[in-house]
Amino acid sequence: MTVRKNQASLTSEEKRAFTNAVLELKRTGVYDRFVTTHNGFIMSDTDSGDRVGHRSPSFLPWHRRFLLEFEAELQKVDASVALPYWDWTADRTSRSSLWAADFLGGTGRARDGQVMDGPFAYSAGKFPVNVRVDGRAYLRRSLGASVAELPTKAEVDAVLAMPVYDMAPWNSASNGFRNHLEGWRGANLHNRVHVWVGGQMATGVSPNDPVFWMHHAFVDKLWAEWQARHPQSTYLPAAGTASVVDLNDTMRPWNDVTPADMLDHRKFYAFDTEPAAAASQR
Repeated sequence: MTVRKNQASLTSEEKRAFTNAVLELKRTGVYDRFVTTHNGFIMSDTDSGDRVGHRSPSFLPWHRRFLLEFEAELQKVDASVALPYWDWTADRTSRSSLWAADFLGGTGRARDGQVMDGPFAYSAGKFPVNVRVDGRAYLRRSLGASVAELPTKAEVDAVLAMPVYDMAPWNSASNGFRNHLEGWRGANLHNRVHVWVGGQMATGVSPNDPVFWMHHAFVDKLWAEWQARHPQSTYLPAAGTASVVDLNDTMRPWNDVTPADMLDHRKFYAFDTEPAAAASQR
């Protein structure tokens, strides 16, 4: 089974395998298809209309399926590769190992945000940004420039303690676990990380930055931890809710998967540290 590891524990060989597989998906055009899909949904998901990938209960199962598809494409290139996760409650600075030149590269230069080192630097010639929100073809970052601090473990624990998955009005105004994790209310967890990284990560084409996948792999892990803490709580809404994806409704763009299908990550992969309650059920 695929095991998703903390990026901080990866060996040099595992880092290289991951970055090489990402570069191969970029070369073949597969990578950019994921960027296009994400941007299309983030632009169409609105509080008052149909919403699937964002601002809605299906934020978590939608991204779980999205990451599974990307991971499957990586594994077509190299079967040994799994998506690492970035625990931003622990690796909190621009000096953390994921930003080193042997992995993702660092922050962008001051004048234009262009990432100048690592395998995804434009100057290396292998990772042009093709799906854009502007004319710039290079990967950009501005780590910690727009928001000073990443979410803390205490902030995460407070959100994990929330007992209800989601509630009306089922959008960015909802007062439940999903919305507090997504970041429209409260401590601003997921959204704040996008803004902290900056560059393309702060836009609808955020998957242009390979850290997107590691960020969302950790968000996915937090969902699994919430499930382990609240075994009597489940995905809501159950049925009959306008404009959002109910438990057994199919999710676009796949139309062959429901939130119910995505509730148990262990059908697809394990984490290097499994939530205790979930691990005991295996």
